[in-house]
Amino acid sequence: MGKSITRGLAVALMAVFFLSGCAMTLAPVTGFLYSDVRGPYTATSNAAYSKMGMAKATSILGWVGLGDASIEAAMKDGGITKVHHVDYHTKNILGIYAELTVFVYGE
Repeated sequence: MGKSITRGLAVALMAVFFLSGCAMTLAPVTGFLYSDVRGPYTATSNAAYSKMGMAKATSILGWVGLGDASIEAAMKDGGITKVHHVDYHTKNILGIYAELTVFVYGE
């Protein structure tokens, strides 16, 4: 009887290890169950902005990561040549699904 309990515990621990998510994002503030965080990334000395572009990347279980959340991709999306500032938004759900969106503001 002791061997079956030990075997069952080992199987349960392995299932938790293999099925638990490891999807992560850039956010310095994360919640274990859920996070939805916005924050600043960088700023420049350019004085004005009238355009905004965005770029997004996602992760599933930390095993599959897709997308291009680079500043360059966001600049291209918004037709921006001079960056004023960059913000980000991250979302993480149970470590299963994570999303990073970069917002670039400029001219």
